[in-house]
Amino acid sequence: METKKKILIVDDEEVILFLYREELEEEGFAVETALNGEQALRQFEAAPPDLVILDINMPGMNGIEVLRQMKERNASLPVILSSAYPEYKQDFGAWASDEYIVKSANTADLKTAVHKYLD
Repeated sequence: METKKKILIVDDEEVILFLYREELEEEGFAVETALNGEQALRQFEAAPPDLVILDINMPGMNGIEVLRQMKERNASLPVILSSAYPEYKQDFGAWASDEYIVKSANTADLKTAVHKYLD
């Protein structure tokens, strides 16, 4: 039996976590969630995911810092930044991500990006 690919979704908005989890579990992935960067890094260490979907604008440690720390530990890990703000795409720190998705209730772009890295 094939094991499911594991995705870690990091976002401080519960509604986004719920939406992304529902959509990605429907696509056949195992989904873990974290509400902030510190929690995400703990989960990342305890059980490394196959892919991370990361919000940028969070209280405490922002997504760019979490991205940097995750890439230091595993440079080949695909990380998709997900933000409500398209201007973050210009941020130099965001360039370390593999993909940049602007948050939307339509998850087609997100799912396309996830499949690109996990299929």
